[in-house]
Amino acid sequence: MSTATAKTDTKDKDLDDLVLDTPRAEDLAALLVGRERPPRPSALSASVTFGWRAMLKIKHVPEQLFDVTAFPIMMVLMYTYLFGGALAGSTQEYIQFLLPGILTMSIVMITMYTGVAVNTDISKGVFDRFRTLPIWRPAPMVGYLLGDLVRYILGSAVMLAVGMIIGYRPDGGFVGVVLGVALLLVFAFAFSWVWTMFGLMLRTEKSVMGVSMMVIFPLTFLSNIFVDPKTMPGWLQAFVNNSPVTHVATAVRELMAGEWPAADIAWSLGWAAALIVVFGTATMRLYNRK
Repeated sequence: MSTATAKTDTKDKDLDDLVLDTPRAEDLAALLVGRERPPRPSALSASVTFGWRAMLKIKHVPEQLFDVTAFPIMMVLMYTYLFGGALAGSTQEYIQFLLPGILTMSIVMITMYTGVAVNTDISKGVFDRFRTLPIWRPAPMVGYLLGDLVRYILGSAVMLAVGMIIGYRPDGGFVGVVLGVALLLVFAFAFSWVWTMFGLMLRTEKSVMGVSMMVIFPLTFLSNIFVDPKTMPGWLQAFVNNSPVTHVATAVRELMAGEWPAADIAWSLGWAAALIVVFGTATMRLYNRK
């Protein structure tokens, strides 16, 4: 009997200790209210964090770099040796005209993968979590674009290296090349907002890629990337000469050649600003309503 009583007393004591050790709701509320919360991240900090997330995805899936490594090399070699002799008399002459243009084309084409990445995250439900975070609203979108800028820089470096190996010699030197690539990156950043909008709007990543190809191919091929527009019919020249890709390709080409094409630079920056205003605004409205 005494043993049973002792066990009962021990259980009661343990229960009393458990009750005493369990925090009350009032104590928890006071702790949460009284404790200082961490500061809200700035717009720059949040955007850079999401940009780093985009880079980590490349680390885990390195096949994503195929479009900025193998694809640019293939484009440079294929177009140079296929069309160089027919259009310019020699590959050595044609590469001087082609490389800045094909560089513009390749970077513009790979911007569509931004929309594909956005659509993939939406389909997996990742964006539902992003929307609940106390961060600057556009941070996830800007982060995607910042991460893609690294891919654009890598693609540009690969294409320039291949071009230099097969004979491209920029008269503008290092400064001209840097200025040309910098202008191209600004335009690519702005153009990527088009695909973020489609990534939010369309249901599947295949739809995003399909629509992207329908837009990119006419813009890039109907330009001065491969040939001088003077050889085209008059009605086609009117479109080509006013295409944003033509202005960017001309500006990049002349900057790398050591010239200062003020008009084409202004047009390129103007198109970039317009793309951000129109499609950036549309993207954020869709994002807030998604």
